[in-house]
Amino acid sequence: VLPRQQTLRAVVDWSWDLLDDGERTVLRRLSVFAGGCDLPAAEAVCAASGTPDIPADPGTPGTPAAPGIPADPGTPADPGTPDVLDLLGSLVDKSLVVAAPGPDADTGMRYRLLETIHEYAAERAAAHPADRAAAAHRHAAHFLALAEEAEPLLRGADQLRWIRRVETELDNLRAALLHTTRTASVETGQRLALALGWFWWLRNYRSEGAEWTARIRETHPVEPPEGTPEYWRSMSLRMLHVFLVADGNAPESLRTPENVAVGERIRRVFRAGGPESARFPGILWPMTSLLTGNTLDSRDFRDGLDESVENCRRHGNDWELGVSLMLRTHIGIDTTGGLSSVDADLAELHEIADRVGDRWTRSQVASAAGEVALSRGRYEWARSEYEECLRLAREVGAHMETPFVIARLAEAAFCSGDFAGAEQLLTEAAREAERHGGTPEISAYGGMLTALLALVQDDLARARTEWELARAAAANMSGPPQLAAGLGNIDAVLTAREQGPWAGLAKLAPALATAVAAHCAERVLASLAYSAAALLAAAGRTAEAVRVLAAATAWRAGHPRSVAEEAAVGGLPDETRAVLGADRYAAEAAAGAELTPPHVATLVTQATRTAPATRTAPVTGS
Repeated sequence: VLPRQQTLRAVVDWSWDLLDDGERTVLRRLSVFAGGCDLPAAEAVCAASGTPDIPADPGTPGTPAAPGIPADPGTPADPGTPDVLDLLGSLVDKSLVVAAPGPDADTGMRYRLLETIHEYAAERAAAHPADRAAAAHRHAAHFLALAEEAEPLLRGADQLRWIRRVETELDNLRAALLHTTRTASVETGQRLALALGWFWWLRNYRSEGAEWTARIRETHPVEPPEGTPEYWRSMSLRMLHVFLVADGNAPESLRTPENVAVGERIRRVFRAGGPESARFPGILWPMTSLLTGNTLDSRDFRDGLDESVENCRRHGNDWELGVSLMLRTHIGIDTTGGLSSVDADLAELHEIADRVGDRWTRSQVASAAGEVALSRGRYEWARSEYEECLRLAREVGAHMETPFVIARLAEAAFCSGDFAGAEQLLTEAAREAERHGGTPEISAYGGMLTALLALVQDDLARARTEWELARAAAANMSGPPQLAAGLGNIDAVLTAREQGPWAGLAKLAPALATAVAAHCAERVLASLAYSAAALLAAAGRTAEAVRVLAAATAWRAGHPRSVAEEAAVGGLPDETRAVLGADRYAAEAAAGAELTPPHVATLVTQATRTAPATRTAPVTGS
């Protein structure tokens, strides 16, 4: 090593030689910490002797002594129970330990080793492998207890303090997880991962959590006997791994034969119900439908949500019931015929959120209420709900969700006609996404809204550019069907502006048929049908235009159209009545009001098949 490093080593050696046995023991044992510790942790790890009562492989060899570090025969391997507080104070006085106030007023002092001292202490600890292994076990046991204590409190009224505490100890928790994988401490590792699972997801450590769950599963690949505690920990860990891996990955990319088998196994096990299916992560078992190939609108998936809600009523707590109700509410909002079923669930969710005090739950309830308001054309109400959702999401640190919420605010502003406000919010959403790593989902959704905004402002070049970017982002994910419907709608209207209404209808017909097959919500289907009505009218197919517009209006069940939709089709009744006459118009409108989404999809598809060989001029104002 360099001379200056040799000099530094000599200084640390000199300091070490001046320590008594208790100080040396505490300093060695402190080396198992990562990121420092508070006094209770130091006492739990440094004052005790022997190994704690947690499963560990007794045959695991100790860490060998580092080259050049003698076994230090003058220091006993187990000096008994030192007075850690006094010894820490002595080590602080000798500049071998750094003491500083913790992040919260009630956490007291935190103690840490400078990196040079930490490495030196670890080398000295390696000369006492049995003592170091026991200290590492005590460290893992202490932070397992902390994680399990924190786990339910991360979802309550005092969650901000507990989130900060887990964040403060994150490096120690990682060190404990690493220790369990190295020593095959299966139970400790599983319990640690399950205790940290919600924290990983909430605070955007999802990729890291997926890596830990995979490593812990690899330490014990043998399936325990069914019904045992070990079996339920193993199955819960599988469910947690699927949940964390699924984030940011298209279901198609995960739908390997092995993963499909795992998904079917998880679904079968947790669908049987009971307490394990009514706690996190077991409550998420209906989502394994995405792995097994079911769609979110399938009868089996919706039955699974109903079963999960009822099981949580019998065996779960408020928070778990709230999650199940939220899943069912969001699916209801997004699927044909589901909007009328969500009011009771949403009312119960408001009550649960008030009782639980979890800011994430409250933010999700506000988000669901905002979606309902958008679906019913109550755009100012939607903005108010999304603003509350954004405030709570930021407060709890759910940073991956905030760009979506800002984009939903932009959508509400757009629908109400506040185009300038929508533009500003979309810019903010893009910045927020970039700040927190970004995802294809927000790029696709935000890009779609930006393209739509440019389209209604007659900036066709920008609309096409933004649409291309959004489509490219959507290709890297498995977005919801309403995203594909929105992109298809924009493409069709843009194409009509560029090439004429028949060219637009040729794009719109398959987009509408796909949205109908995916059972998209009436709001989404109506938006596509409005575009179809405008293009049919522009193409001279007046009767079909009247029928399609009447059908879409009926689907909306009296809920107002957005400002942009009103601009596109608000003049159609008068225009088409003038062409058809009052009696013919009334008859076509009455017939159209009876048409279902599949009927309209068929009508539009058939109309495109009769398109004239010579297409009409580009459409303006659709």
